[in-house]
Amino acid sequence: MRILLVDDDLDQITLLGNLVVAWGHQVRTANDGAEALKLLPAFRPNVIVTDLKMPRMDGFQMMAQLKSEGLMPPTIVLTGFGSIELAVETVHDYGGFWFLEKPVNTASLHALLQRAGDLGRLAAENERLRLELTNRGILGDLVGQTPSMLEVFGLIRQVAPTTAPVLITGESGSGKELVARAIHSCSPRKDEAFLAINCAALPATLIESELFGHERGAFTGAVERRAGALELAQGGTLFLDEIGEMPVQMQAKLLRVLEDFKFRRLGGKTEMLADVRLISATNRAPEAAIKEGLLREDLYYRLNVFNIHLPPLRDRVDDVPLIAANLIQGLNRKHGSRVTHLDQDASDTLKTHPWNGNVRELRNVIERAVILAGEGPLLVRHLYLPRTQGKTRQQDAEARPMDGGLPIQVGMSIEEAERVLIEATLAQTNNNKTRAAATLGISAKTLHAKLKQYRLQGADDEPTDQSEGASA
Repeated sequence: MRILLVDDDLDQITLLGNLVVAWGHQVRTANDGAEALKLLPAFRPNVIVTDLKMPRMDGFQMMAQLKSEGLMPPTIVLTGFGSIELAVETVHDYGGFWFLEKPVNTASLHALLQRAGDLGRLAAENERLRLELTNRGILGDLVGQTPSMLEVFGLIRQVAPTTAPVLITGESGSGKELVARAIHSCSPRKDEAFLAINCAALPATLIESELFGHERGAFTGAVERRAGALELAQGGTLFLDEIGEMPVQMQAKLLRVLEDFKFRRLGGKTEMLADVRLISATNRAPEAAIKEGLLREDLYYRLNVFNIHLPPLRDRVDDVPLIAANLIQGLNRKHGSRVTHLDQDASDTLKTHPWNGNVRELRNVIERAVILAGEGPLLVRHLYLPRTQGKTRQQDAEARPMDGGLPIQVGMSIEEAERVLIEATLAQTNNNKTRAAATLGISAKTLHAKLKQYRLQGADDEPTDQSEGASA
């Protein structure tokens, strides 16, 4: 392993260095935190062993910077006699691995180095697996292999290690909360709380209390103190969905938090630090919301430091089978089913649907299909694709131009063109006159009259909408 020793005590660091080398590890030494940070990129230590009190940059400052940048390997803190409580707080607050009291017990150091090294290798392996899953089109609960989704994955990985506010835009149901959760899970805050609030679902009278919390007696009904989202998400991530639905007066108060990083509970007098990574989302076009007075322009600029736009599902239909396959696995666990895979015909059918409800609609369709299938392959007959904008998928397909076009030419009479259109529509619907009439936008009775007028096949049949509808 590569061990970085950080201490301004020359005798101590020389002794520890010789010892660690004798155990078969590579060693670099630094006299303080500033020198250690310079060595870090080239040496890339598996474990850091550091004193806390040093000139220029002490151990606290070094660990804080490493933690904020998401670069800290397992770190063992050395502490003097009588400073155990300080060491424990440091390990907890700065994410250290463990502490050792000076003078260092060599057996304890040897054991801690091995355990810290194992932890570092496990973290590296987890990162490797996350990268591998990303290359396969999976990042957290996000799934996709199309160029637009791989671009989203790349943006998530770029912004996750930072503390920059992120604004996620995209249509309702496209998976904006999944993007927020992926950012959180790839960030140094991944072990802390992730809290999501839907601003559109909260009444204007409650949203301030939901965000800031309140003291007992702050308003009618406040019978006890209550922590708000900013307090509950301390050290973690707060996701504000549909930020454009937040009352404008409340937006001004949120802007103040972003500027000062402090807040107070309703009815409270004590200011608290807002150590929260803020991610927000909207299904509105932000510029339009600003023009309509629904979103403060100054708040928008503070929230939109880093933008991620999530494309609608209809613009990445090649991802649909992959998303469906991933959903099937999770739904099998949820319902105790044993669906093995998505049949090819079912996969092709899903790719033809417009998916106006995005991934949310796809999940509902797949969940119903998994329940119906129970086990084995998921087939076309298990899929229920509801009407979209007044048309079923089948009707939409029937409305498309026939292969080769229609034999309608300039110079034809209207009656001749109408006869050709009726014949082609009947052929497209396998002579189902009810569906043909619906496709043409006329009643079954009118179609029957046209068949008689043009002496077409089926003209002698009485219009029986009910029976034909049953066979459709």
